[in-house]
Order: sequence, then C-alpha cells, then structure tokens
Amino acid sequence: MSDEGSGNGQESGGEEARAKRVLTEISSRSWEHPADRAALQALRKIPVFDDVLRSMFGFFGEKPIRLAFQANAVKVSETQFPHIYGLYQEVCKTLDPEREYDLFISQTPIVNAGAYGMDEPFIILNSGTIWLLNDEEISFILAHELGHIMSDHVLYRTMTVLLIQLATMGFPVVGLAARAVLVALLEWYRKSELSSDRAGLLTVQDPEVAMMAMLKMAGGIPNGGKWETEYSLDEFIVQAEEYRSGGDVADQVYKVLNLMATTHPFYVLRVSEIRDWIEGGDYDRIIRGEYARRGDPDPAIQEDLRAAAKAYAEGAKDMVDTVADAARRMGEAFRDGFKR
Repeated sequence: MSDEGSGNGQESGGEEARAKRVLTEISSRSWEHPADRAALQALRKIPVFDDVLRSMFGFFGEKPIRLAFQANAVKVSETQFPHIYGLYQEVCKTLDPEREYDLFISQTPIVNAGAYGMDEPFIILNSGTIWLLNDEEISFILAHELGHIMSDHVLYRTMTVLLIQLATMGFPVVGLAARAVLVALLEWYRKSELSSDRAGLLTVQDPEVAMMAMLKMAGGIPNGGKWETEYSLDEFIVQAEEYRSGGDVADQVYKVLNLMATTHPFYVLRVSEIRDWIEGGDYDRIIRGEYARRGDPDPAIQEDLRAAAKAYAEGAKDMVDTVADAARRMGEAFRDGFKR
C-alpha cells in the first residue's frame, strides 16, 4: 500500500505498508473457495445456461449495461478522487491483475461495492462505503471486487443483478423459469463472496483489517471519533463462532431461509470462513509465495471435484440440478418474449 493514511485523516505505518508481498502473476485458483468453484461448475453444466445469460446480455448490450451501472457514478482517476485512486493503484500492484479495470464512485448511503460487465469489467464503489471504512478497509473492499473480476465472476454477477431488477419490475420474461434460475444464481453468488473475501485478505495482508471491515459493515459503525471505543472485534469473532456452531435443527432451517433471498452471506459467517482459511494454512502459504501462477496447468479435475464435494453441501447441488429444465424454459420464454 502507499504511505497515505490508513484511516480517513489518520496516518499509517509506512514500514508495514512496504512489507506487503506483491503476488506476482497469481492465479485466481489460489483463493477460490471450493464451494464457489463447485457451484459455478454445476451452473455451467445446466443445458443452455450460459447461452441464455449471454443472449440476455447481448440483447441489452455491453455499452448500455455499462451506462446503466455508471449513469450515477464518477470515474476515479489521478485527478478525480485521487486518494481513492492511489489506494486502488496499490491494490492492483499487490494482486497483480493482467490489466487495470475502471473504478467508479457512486453516491449512495448504501454500504456496498460491485464488479460488473462482460468484455470490459468495471468496479463500482458506493460512497457510503468510503464514509464507513478507513483506508485499509476500503482497500480490502476494492481487492474483493478485483478478485471477482480475476475469478471471471462478472458475467454471472451482472446477470444476477439484472434478473433481480427485472423481477422486481415485473418484467414478463422473468417468469417462474427465470426465477428458478435466479435462485440457482443467488446460491452461487453467495459462494463467490467467500472467494473474493480471500482475495481481499491477500491484498491487505492483515486478517484484523478484513474482519474489522466486516464488523463495520454488519453494524454500520462510522469510522473514527467516539465510536472507536464502542465495538470489539474479539466479541464479533465470538458471535461469528456462536452463530455458526450453535442452535438446533430449526435454527439451521431459519438460517437457510434467511439466505435464500440474499446476495451475500451474513458477515458473521464470512468472518468464520476467513478464520478457517487462515487456520488451514493456505493464507500463510500464499503470502510466503507458494501459490498457483497464471498459465500453470489446472489441477486434475477429479482432485478439484473431490475438494468441491467436501465444501459444497449435496443439498445445494441438488437444488442447482433442478433448474436445468427451468433454464431451458427461460431461454424459450426470452426468445419468444422479444419476437412479439
């Protein structure tokens, strides 16, 4: 990271910033969660699934979709939000993508960010996120979104958002078939967040920064001032572990139902996943420089499937499998709907 302040108006230690390892030519396989990879593989096995999504994307067009997402946003550059631009430059330096992607800031109090597009991916950072988080935590968010792009998530994420919007508007093409596909997309979408949390952690290279960002986003706590003494990361970690391991069968059912309509896993679960990954040793190995590089051969598919099977519940696989027919019907409905 740069020598700029780690908090909005606060100074950070330059020595710590300079100590970060640059992850030269790192492959996204290094951080991808097995559940993410398994869910995406399952989606891609559904007949005509990719064709339907690409047809829908093609109907709207790359440029109109970019404009729709960017219409109420400002492109970040050396002269436009230069401080955020500097943070983004350091994120790109550490995570080493093949190229730099456009970054925009959108004025909204909703604390969030997103990576969208297909041939020309881009990142949207909500202004509410900037007000809530300090510089290191913002860098974690930017790296998280960059991780989505490097993992080739953006087509599916863009179409998930569009389908949600069309469904909300009552668009006739988004009938029962499309809603079934949307349920499957949301199931994968949540898993993809776990992968990108790892990309964010690999970039800031400080687990407390990653988990503090999640604490603040879960609680909506302003950055700095009197609030700095009002929260405890240790207690939030305890809460995360209690949520994950506690409760009876009914509690587990309610957790699933709560997640069905969401795009993101609950922050307490994401904290637990990050801690599991660190404790498993993969994070430290990557920081030592032991990671897959772009262009390295992909692991044997059987090995990948074994890892996926361990991490991805059979029930989720079954749910994705049931939308195969729905995807077919969605494609037919989409084509027929625009012929009229």
